[in-house]
This record gives sequence, C-alpha cells and structure tokens, in this order.
Amino acid sequence: MSFLDANAHAPDSPRSSQSPPPSGLQGDLELELHGLANALYNLGTTVINDSTKERDKPEGGKQVGLRANEVVHHLTTIDDMAQNIRTMIPFQVLQDIDNTRNPMQLTKERLERTATENQFINGKIAAIDSYRRLLNEALAKNFPETAEYFHPNPSIKGPLDT
Repeated sequence: MSFLDANAHAPDSPRSSQSPPPSGLQGDLELELHGLANALYNLGTTVINDSTKERDKPEGGKQVGLRANEVVHHLTTIDDMAQNIRTMIPFQVLQDIDNTRNPMQLTKERLERTATENQFINGKIAAIDSYRRLLNEALAKNFPETAEYFHPNPSIKGPLDT
C-alpha cells in the first residue's frame, strides 16, 4: 500500500508532476530515489501501526522487517547506480538537506541577499562618485591653477567614471 505518489512534487520543485524523468541513468536514479522515499514512508507507517493498534497481531513484526528490507534494497540499488554517476554535490547542500532546509529556498534567499548587498554597494559607489565630482568642482573653483588635474580627459575613464 503506497501513500506517496512518485509523480507528486513539492510546490517549489523545478519539474512539474506531469513531466517525465530525464532519460538514461539520471532518470533511473530519480525513479529509484522516489522508490526509496516511498519505501521509507511505508516503513514509517508500518512501524507506527505496529507500535500502536496492530501490535497484537502475530505477523505484525514481520511487516517491519519486510519494509526495512525494501529500504535496504533501494539503498543498495542507489549505491550501485552512484558508481556510474560523476555529478558532484556540494557538501553544504547535503548538510542543508540533513538540517531539513530546502536547497532551492536557500539559493533563493542567498540570491536575494546578494542582490540587496549589490544595490547597497552600488549606492556607496554612486555616493563616492558624486562626492568626488563635487569635491573636484569645488577644488577647481577655489584653486583654478589645479583645475586641469581635477577634470581628466573624458576619453580616459577611471573605475568610478560612468
């Protein structure tokens, strides 16, 4: 009895539930991972059922063993498939998953934070550039003999010139 739909997806999943898995080994791995998730769910529900209302049934314990064997079988298959896949996963992503944080959400938050910091830095650069122009104008006005040094040739632009 399966409670987890292998085609279901989280709202933030990159693929819709209607799209087929990728072809080849990566698609097979994805299907195997869905099978593992299903087997883990089934094991969990069996353990809960076994420890509560169905513990008086004589074959109750056998079901847990069968479900555990299904999980082990999926893990063995995934381990065998992993030998042929060279995709590297950053350790931080695995830690985030272990800490029940969604990597897609973390990526979104990091991108938003980077964009905010970028805007802040761009504001600082614009303020410094504006200050430099005002200072150069004031210096050129008060010290006309140095004016040529404060208004460089427009064809040569520095890093803050736009």
